Amino acid sequence: MSSALSTNDQQRSTHTPAALIGFAWTLVGVPLAYGLFQTVRTALKLFTG
Repeated sequence: MSSALSTNDQQRSTHTPAALIGFAWTLVGVPLAYGLFQTVRTALKLFTG
């Protein structure tokens, strides 16, 4: 009986709205992309002079 309750609890806790997932990826992805761009830009200066 307790395993059935824990399965129901797990199913409820895994539902996340798609908009929230998109917002979270944007919140993390934009600074990450900017940081990678700046790193590559700086590294190119080191190797090209």
